[in-house]
Amino acid sequence: MTDSKYFTTTKKGEIFELKAELNSDKKEKKKEAVKKVIASMTVGKDVSALFPDVVNCMQTDNLELKKLVYLYLMNYAKSQPDMAIMAVNTFVKDCEDPNPLIRALAVRTMGCIRVDKITEYLCEPLRKCLKDEDPYVRKTAAVCVAKLHDINAQLVEDQGFLDTLKDLISDSNPMVVANAVAALSEIAESHPNSNLLDLNPQTINKLLTALNECTEWGQIFILDCLANYTPRDDRESQSICERVTPRLSHANSAVVLSAVKVLMKFMEMLPKDLDYYGTLLKKLAPPLVTLLSAEPELQYVALRNINLIVQRRPEILKHEMKVFFVKYNDPIYVKLEKLDIMIRLASQANIAQVLAELKEYATEVDVDFVRKAVRAIGRCAIKVEQSAERCVSTLLDLIQTKVNYVVQEAIVVIKDIFRKYPNKYESVIATLCENLDSLDEPEARAAMIWIVGEYAERIDNADELLESFLEGFHDESTQVQLQLLTAIVKLFLKKPTETQELVQQVLSLATQDSDNPDLRDRGYIYWRLLSTDPVAAKEVVLAEKPLISEETDLIEPTLLEELICHIGTLASVYHKPPSAFVEGSRGVQHKRLPGSAGSGESVESPDTGSAAGASDAPPAVIPSQGDLLGDLLNLDLTPPATTGPPPPATSGLQLGAMDLLGGGLDSLMGDESEPPPIPLRTDTPQSPQVLHQSPSPPDYSPTELGGDLGGSSAMGAGFGAPPPAAAAAPFSAPVSGGLDDLFDLGGGVGMPMGAYSPPKTVWLPAMKGKGLEISGTFARRAGVIQMEMTLTNKAMSVMTDFAIQFNRNSFGLAPAGPLQVLTPLSPNQSIEVALPLSTVGPVMKMDPLNNLQVAVKNNIDVFYFSCQYPISMLFVEDGKMERQVFLATWKDIPNDSEAQFQIADCRLSSDAASNKLQGSNIFTIAKRTVDGQDMLYQSTKLSNGIWVLAELRVQTGNPNFTVCLKCRAPEVAQCVFQSYEAVLKN
Repeated sequence: MTDSKYFTTTKKGEIFELKAELNSDKKEKKKEAVKKVIASMTVGKDVSALFPDVVNCMQTDNLELKKLVYLYLMNYAKSQPDMAIMAVNTFVKDCEDPNPLIRALAVRTMGCIRVDKITEYLCEPLRKCLKDEDPYVRKTAAVCVAKLHDINAQLVEDQGFLDTLKDLISDSNPMVVANAVAALSEIAESHPNSNLLDLNPQTINKLLTALNECTEWGQIFILDCLANYTPRDDRESQSICERVTPRLSHANSAVVLSAVKVLMKFMEMLPKDLDYYGTLLKKLAPPLVTLLSAEPELQYVALRNINLIVQRRPEILKHEMKVFFVKYNDPIYVKLEKLDIMIRLASQANIAQVLAELKEYATEVDVDFVRKAVRAIGRCAIKVEQSAERCVSTLLDLIQTKVNYVVQEAIVVIKDIFRKYPNKYESVIATLCENLDSLDEPEARAAMIWIVGEYAERIDNADELLESFLEGFHDESTQVQLQLLTAIVKLFLKKPTETQELVQQVLSLATQDSDNPDLRDRGYIYWRLLSTDPVAAKEVVLAEKPLISEETDLIEPTLLEELICHIGTLASVYHKPPSAFVEGSRGVQHKRLPGSAGSGESVESPDTGSAAGASDAPPAVIPSQGDLLGDLLNLDLTPPATTGPPPPATSGLQLGAMDLLGGGLDSLMGDESEPPPIPLRTDTPQSPQVLHQSPSPPDYSPTELGGDLGGSSAMGAGFGAPPPAAAAAPFSAPVSGGLDDLFDLGGGVGMPMGAYSPPKTVWLPAMKGKGLEISGTFARRAGVIQMEMTLTNKAMSVMTDFAIQFNRNSFGLAPAGPLQVLTPLSPNQSIEVALPLSTVGPVMKMDPLNNLQVAVKNNIDVFYFSCQYPISMLFVEDGKMERQVFLATWKDIPNDSEAQFQIADCRLSSDAASNKLQGSNIFTIAKRTVDGQDMLYQSTKLSNGIWVLAELRVQTGNPNFTVCLKCRAPEVAQCVFQSYEAVLKN
């Protein structure tokens, strides 16, 4: 007899009948009624009206009925929180039931009822279950703590459940240990800085002991936890690896991948000359190969993970090439992934085998797969030099097949082979030219045009070939148009007499008839070069090109390290860090592999990881590079002048205004707008000029676009020097009564304690900066604002030619000189840099007000990040107001411009607070004491002339201060309060 009968009722007044059955005296009838209720709930009917009647059925010894009632309760408790409280007594009672299954059922259901009103009643039952004699109850209670923490984190911490969870890691039952680890890991993910899982050798030993006896999912939790541990030395690494290795033969593929993740991480600590290192490499291959005999979906996940492993340690699978050969019935996604791994494993030893296989694939029926196979032949030629000739001959054979898409892919890869091996295989150009008419894909057309332009001197009719492309110039894609423009300019420089008309035609089409800014810019640059200095044009356009690298599609090293730490998760399938696809990923930590033995790298501490994670928390204000308009003007990577000291911040024409990034940050962002006028700065308290926006677009002429490429003084023409400080204007308001008497009371102002400077934070993580990590802070020293940075090179290549540019910001911050990095930054080297800043740059209101968008350029790329500066950096030294002026201004500013804030837990006397604040240019004008409460009256002035007046109340014995701020620009009050809090608390 099945339960399908509960889903097929045709009776009318169903709810009424169910109600009667639920209140029946017969147990069997009750059970049948509850089953009908659950069936109705399952198909989406609303049976919440039966809540009290179903809850009454909880008082039963029948385990099956109790399970059904609890299931109903979990579903409807959120919509009926007041009713759900009725069930609390039963939970408490069931948590003391002699049957452990009922105790566990009660505690599991408690965790699933996400109702705030109920949670506090459930703490005592949960505490008892965490210390229950039965391990099944304890393991269920451990998971319940994680669920309760998600509902009310503060309650869990106050009740001491986290400490109890930590104790459960030492439990005698392996399943309890696994669930405790799972719960703590879950909580730690949402609170990355909490250090809940305090892993040490003793704890690790307990986890490894439990690993052998718990279920497969318990093993995964423990292995994932082990992967977050950094061993003290190579001996401890080897010991852990030896105890984890047996998991590689587990039947569950998730356990195998989790074990591989732990071993991949700990292998970094093992010396490569160690015998065990070689043994471990051999042991890792068979389990990975076994994963490829599963169903296609699992194969795909395994292949994506193997792709990462092969990039990090190709020696693991170097003898297993045949496993990755494609089967005729493999789905396309598996085929393409296998192809990728085959190329990564290709070497001189197996290249003949690989090429024979790839040639076979190129005759398949699946077009996408054939294209990828042809590309793979080209990649093999570039990777294994000895095979290049054989690859070229294979590609020529494929071109002879005259299959359109095969020919086009072959031409694209032959272009890359020419780039890798110049002057070696040019004899095949004639064959390529025969297929010119059949090319219809932009990439293939662009590749063919590049070949004709590059080797124009060897092709007799090069001008005719390029002219044939020129006929439909406006119908071509941008890629083809750009390539055609460059190719014809190359042809002109090689055969100037024959092609003058052709080059004029293409320059005219590119500049006057085109709407594409990239094409137009490149056309103007070529035009200017050819008309002013043909010799320079030849040096630029026909310069010797760098050879292309062997592996252009390798994942960037720092990202690869992070992905290796996420083997067996979605990140390893997407090949993206979790922060890229997890919504609200504030809790996602950036993981790194430990430094390898003898490599000189230091093992990264958890603090470093959390700092990197923290730096990702604010939303990216500047668009990512993929969104930016890359134009030729920005390719100027000449190093900044490094001779002589940086000019003082008060010079008339600021060097920061010079356009070190070529087109400037705004043009890089695609925002062609002129900087708005800088507001007039005056020192009079009544008329501060506040942050303007609404720029208007300029009108570019061709001359300007093709004009001067250097950073000339003309670029800074919009940046005037600040006007001389004017004396504070006298106030006309009458000065009498109210506050008058307090200004006769001096005192409270001692010696200043020095300006507060916040600690450095990571602004640009190495993963986003292609190996360049920038951490920094802001400081005010001797009246000069400084941006103090630590530049660290975590990439494999040397970094040079640094430059910096700020976007328009609220207070006109701009570099007062070039970024002084005097020596090349070698791999694993850090350098401290102090950049003086001025406040005469272009102004635009930001959100938040103290947000600063920065672009830093080096020889590798341009990188963008945003940071927030403490507004106290802008408090000037002459911010102490005359007493009478203070009084008049305080009265003059309307009360609705007053903001009041609380500074909690600040244990300073009023004198100590005054001294601290004066160090940051917040000056105490007067002090008075009323009923044991000290009241400090203070003033400060921002660099753009805005005055802020404050009343700070300090009550003896009370650690909470009150600060009232008055200002004609109320939007700065929040930032000023944050500075007050930061200065007083540090």
